Amino acid sequence: MALSKEQIAQRIAKEVKDGYYVNLGIGIPTLVANFVRDDISVEFQSENGILGMGPFPFEGEEDPDLINAGKQTITAMPGASFFDSAMSFGMIRGQHVDLTILGAMEVSQNGDIANWKIPGKMVKGMGGAMDLVASAENIIVAMMHTNREGESKLLRQCSLPLTGVKCVKKIVTDLAVLEIIEGKFHLLERAPGISVEEIQKATEGDLIIKGNIPEMVF
Repeated sequence: MALSKEQIAQRIAKEVKDGYYVNLGIGIPTLVANFVRDDISVEFQSENGILGMGPFPFEGEEDPDLINAGKQTITAMPGASFFDSAMSFGMIRGQHVDLTILGAMEVSQNGDIANWKIPGKMVKGMGGAMDLVASAENIIVAMMHTNREGESKLLRQCSLPLTGVKCVKKIVTDLAVLEIIEGKFHLLERAPGISVEEIQKATEGDLIIKGNIPEMVF
């Protein structure tokens, strides 16, 4: 069965290590903060100017002045700091963020990412994505494997305007966990109940499958 957005975030949370500084993009990535283990220390950064984001607030406990880059209400952890966008992007461009988690409309087998514009449609714009993908060394993409028409979003070449080139390292979709190695998608894990054949059918790009592919464990 394909994963929900929350389950994609839960799987990505396993990639977050103790001591990491992590930037969470708009969409599915914002959910990752809800699933990080309690026994590790992680600092979540938002490019609108906060270091030390916590999980989403419970209903009725929202502070309208405390938001992330996607304008969602958030919480702040003890010791959180607040600053302007110039300092925030200084952190990003200065490569002080250990892990960047982004959503995407398309990813190519070369590691290119397109996540900011669909010609002829209204989208939120690029935000800080171009700075993030240009500066980060460790980028994980959270996305659906196919679009609403059932067409693959994991492609040989992106058809949409690029956000970054050869920058994506790992992808977690509703069907699989994949790593990009030497210009190919390598299948690492599959969603519970999803077959390798289903993932192959949903992937337009070159997919490398080695050995027995385990199911994701939550």
